[in-house]
Amino acid sequence: MSDPISRRTVCALGGAAALSAMAGGVHADSASPVATTRHGRVRGSVDRGIKVFKGVRYGADTRPRRFQPALAPQPWSDIAPAFEYGAASPQKSNEPNQSEDCLFLNVWTPALADGGARPVMVYVHGGAHANGSGSSPLYDGVALCRRGDVVVVTLNHRLNVFGYNGLGQILGGAYAASGSVGNLDLILALQWVRDNISAFGGDPGNVTVFGQSGGGGKLVTLMAMPLASGLYHRVITMSGQHVTAMGPQHAERRMRRYLDHLSLSPERAAELANLPTERLVEGLRMKDPIEEGDDVYFWSVMDHDVLPRHPFVPDAPAESAHIPMIIGNTHDEARSFTAGDERNFSLTWDTVAAKLAPEFVLDMNAQYVVDWYRQRFPQMTPSEVFFAAATCGRSRPGHLIQAEERAKQNGPTWMYQLDFGSPVEPRLGAYHGFDIGLAFDNCDKPGSRAGSGPEARQVAEAMSETFIAFARTGDPNNAAIPTWGRYTLPERQTMIFDVESRTENDPRAEERRLFQTAPFLKKGT
Repeated sequence: MSDPISRRTVCALGGAAALSAMAGGVHADSASPVATTRHGRVRGSVDRGIKVFKGVRYGADTRPRRFQPALAPQPWSDIAPAFEYGAASPQKSNEPNQSEDCLFLNVWTPALADGGARPVMVYVHGGAHANGSGSSPLYDGVALCRRGDVVVVTLNHRLNVFGYNGLGQILGGAYAASGSVGNLDLILALQWVRDNISAFGGDPGNVTVFGQSGGGGKLVTLMAMPLASGLYHRVITMSGQHVTAMGPQHAERRMRRYLDHLSLSPERAAELANLPTERLVEGLRMKDPIEEGDDVYFWSVMDHDVLPRHPFVPDAPAESAHIPMIIGNTHDEARSFTAGDERNFSLTWDTVAAKLAPEFVLDMNAQYVVDWYRQRFPQMTPSEVFFAAATCGRSRPGHLIQAEERAKQNGPTWMYQLDFGSPVEPRLGAYHGFDIGLAFDNCDKPGSRAGSGPEARQVAEAMSETFIAFARTGDPNNAAIPTWGRYTLPERQTMIFDVESRTENDPRAEERRLFQTAPFLKKGT
């Protein structure tokens, strides 16, 4: 198959005027850093000694090619301002500044074009495949750059129906890759890194991709995409539990229902390309035809072509077996999704099973699971059983499958679990997403819930130093943590990040064995 990205032609854009505008309080002057990319020069700013370039265009406006692989941007002649984050993909969330013209990235670097050949750390944001952007304060790269002399990149790409859908199964042709164009955006961004990052002091031959939740899921999907080969050299997934993608029949079924919701027959499916953006976003509020009670769920499609196989089924992809990989999760993942219901903190033995059953992605009897926990962990309250079983029956199985399949390949793999919980909101514990602020060393940023106490700082130092060491060498070991061995079978050595980090073999082994009695497929598969 020919590469739909490398064979692109440039399309017409408005040059520098189409790039991000200058942020309030930040001004271009002769002291502002200027970097030269293959498409044109960009002017950034300086934050605590780190050069920052926000809203740098890596792809053309996607609106004229909706649901199709994006094109590279047209070169510009003036120096484009890069002081403000670019637009996010259209989505249902309250993310500000949404537009189909969303292919922008952000770069933090200690120096420009100095031959430093620094490790490059490219972060892919979470939000399932539906929401989010690379513009969260949690992803600010200044602290990592200052701590480890690295280059940090975050980015935006197409999401939900704009980036992942079943139109290819209905129309084919120009829309054949519609189930993966969001991931093709990521590949286009990684090609930009390969071609331009040396101008920002980075080493294009040493690129680590890392991402949390849906971001991690997109990265394990890239590991099974031949088009991504050679564009990254290390992978870190943080609660990226994907082992399967959306199958083509389910993708088509969702797309047909989505068309019906928009009053279009399958024969009129091509009209989606010209509907107002707002109408497509409104359609995302329809109920999913497969997952009862949820809004429609669009994500990566296994189409036998751009994505030729599922990421980790039936095994780990052989083409990425040599890539060093860290697979991480948090001890209390499910509290992110369940702690908002106050009733979950006052459950009784008569009510816990009914509340627990909908949280499973494994087909198991909830009352059996509750009885199992009561027998083995008699000190647990009903609410503690609920949160523990929801995590182990919803959020943990995918991580274990990834690690085990990699171990079978003898691929260089390390597993971590974050046990340190939020000092700011103790009831959330080590919830899904809590490791982001720690890994970026951004405890004090809005949304981190880590606070700025000495314990949080200690855990943040351990995690950020570990991520930097891994990005530099492909081995996470460093002076901030105990010796961390690879994940092998049957030992299952795991780093427990805590105030005093430690390694354990097969943590929560009994719970692992319980939930491995039922097969796991990612929700929505």
